[in-house]
Amino acid sequence: MNLRSEEDIIYLKENALLVSKTLAEVSKCIKPGVTTLQLDKVAEEFIRDHDAVPGFKGYNGFPATLCTSVNDEIVHGIPSDYCLREGDIVSVDCGTRLNGFYGDSAYTFAVGEIDAFKQRLLDITKKSLFLGIEQAFTGNRLGDVGNAIQNHAENAGFSVVQQLVGHGIGKNLHQSPEVPNYGRKGRGGKLRSGTVICIEPMINAGSRKIKQDSDGWTIRTADGKPSAHYELTVLIQPDSCEILSTFDFIEKTLNLN
Repeated sequence: MNLRSEEDIIYLKENALLVSKTLAEVSKCIKPGVTTLQLDKVAEEFIRDHDAVPGFKGYNGFPATLCTSVNDEIVHGIPSDYCLREGDIVSVDCGTRLNGFYGDSAYTFAVGEIDAFKQRLLDITKKSLFLGIEQAFTGNRLGDVGNAIQNHAENAGFSVVQQLVGHGIGKNLHQSPEVPNYGRKGRGGKLRSGTVICIEPMINAGSRKIKQDSDGWTIRTADGKPSAHYELTVLIQPDSCEILSTFDFIEKTLNLN
């Protein structure tokens, strides 16, 4: 696992703050009739206005600032002329790069009023993230984090995507360790103080099976049922972890606080 110096952590916190504020800026624009490409433009302008660059744009050839994944799209949706519709849910995943380090966070938004089933999916997915975070401290194992996420999601009748995982972050957007959203207690790599990881449950309403679109990026559920995705960056510490990114700016904007 990649341990971070105090200086590294300062830069990672700087990026975590910026990516959190970027998602809040995007959240102001999410409503029926807005295209996902318009959301992408808002995010890119905000990031560049803060002397940073989009972390995803050009990464392994990805063409945009945001990943915008609607309804049955799980992750890596490419912004397009698709107009958001009342009742949609959209996962917005955003990355930044500033001072040589990366930031990465994701949040699933309701577009207008959504039905109770989709709202429950969002609530369970977000709760599973925070239950995973509670297990992310020095001496615990990656399986403890994944097990907490998996149990909460599966006990609610949902499924955990297993082909896609969270990750370490630093001067590279994705680095070791991989952080699965499933697992067994006491198994997997041991967490060490100073490690910074992104925990990001991807929870499907139906089967955990997935498929990839012909664009080479978009991952969606195989059964066409909706999926939700939330992501936060955390710093492993002895008795707990410090959450570096935050949903507070988003939820203040949405009046959810």
